[in-house]
Amino acid sequence: MKKLKLILILILGLSFEIQAQELDVNLQIRPRFEYRNGYKTLLPEGQKGTSQISQRSRLNINFKQEDLILKLTFQNTRTWGDVPTTAVADKNGVAVFEAWAQYNFTENWSARMGRQVLSYDNQRILGEMDWAQQAQSHDALTISFHNETQKLDFGGAYNSNAENVVQTPYTVANYKAMQYAWYHNQFSENLGASFLFLNTGYEYANADAKLLVDYKQTFGPYVTYKTGKLDTSFWLYGQTGKSTDLQVSAWNIAANLGYNVTEAFKASLGYEFLSGKATNDGSTVIKSFNPLFGTNHGFNGYMDYFYVGNHLNSVGLQDAFLKLNYNINKWQFALIPHVFLSAADVVTPANEKLDSYLGTEIDATFGYNFKKDITVTGGYSQMFGSKTMEFIKKGDASHTNNWAWLMISVNPRIFTYKK
Repeated sequence: MKKLKLILILILGLSFEIQAQELDVNLQIRPRFEYRNGYKTLLPEGQKGTSQISQRSRLNINFKQEDLILKLTFQNTRTWGDVPTTAVADKNGVAVFEAWAQYNFTENWSARMGRQVLSYDNQRILGEMDWAQQAQSHDALTISFHNETQKLDFGGAYNSNAENVVQTPYTVANYKAMQYAWYHNQFSENLGASFLFLNTGYEYANADAKLLVDYKQTFGPYVTYKTGKLDTSFWLYGQTGKSTDLQVSAWNIAANLGYNVTEAFKASLGYEFLSGKATNDGSTVIKSFNPLFGTNHGFNGYMDYFYVGNHLNSVGLQDAFLKLNYNINKWQFALIPHVFLSAADVVTPANEKLDSYLGTEIDATFGYNFKKDITVTGGYSQMFGSKTMEFIKKGDASHTNNWAWLMISVNPRIFTYKK
């Protein structure tokens, strides 16, 4: 262990005078088994479900010296068996998930630059997306002001696909430029409110092959109110601006009401509306709300039928749900039924208007804190789709569409140093 400590210090280049320094290194190994039988969409007729094991492996290095903070995270994501046992190279290799430096100018003001996670409020618009093995991070510069009751963050990014010497199309599936501002005020112990403004610009080529960037704005408040037993949240986001020369006009509203019946049992009731566009709407206006960089797996059902790389520029969604949580000792249980409806009309090419009901999903999950650094989680979900869901997503609603998973997360701290 003493040799390991010396090696880590040398790797980080701490050859200068050591003073008021902190170094923390931890690992994460997270394999997850999944049985997918109608996951993300209804199982197509004649097709069978499948199973696989994916894994995330991470090395997190955190360093602090007086007003300077650095973080470096390496990760590898893989599917078990995606390379042979004698492979000389990995399929995905090792990627840098986070690599940022932060300087604290004063007790309240700081700046952070580099690859970093942008996560705010309930992560509906900007989140880490931690369920995905690769998760989500941005190359950005952020400036922050934080005190006991107020927080203000400004951030921005400008992206290119290489170090070019002439104007070159940006071909990465990402924004070309982004700016945001987030303000939070904790008015009291019970009441907190935030406001987010996000400006995203995506590059495209017009009819004359000229490269242009259109900007779309997403903005709105997020409010929470909590007491000893009551836990409520509300948000309202609008989207406007332009995307590939098309006008954007969309919105998202939601409310959640939770009540702690006992110390161990909590019941919540919620509703979310994400605007959409009717299938027979011939206008060019984009009316379907896009949650952009949100942790969308945590919303609208765990089977990821909506807004997890799908259901964009569609009929939108209404989601009414009940969430029951029960925690006892080292165990956590949850049961979450969802009722899904379209937000806009679903009309067939034969001009037949279909019922707005899309389906019902039942999610059941559990968690167990096996040891200090080891947790086991799992779940089972089933989708009861409708004929309208078949029309929107294709596939066979009469087939049993279900999904099951089991994940083990091992997160040990392997090295710590403080002086």
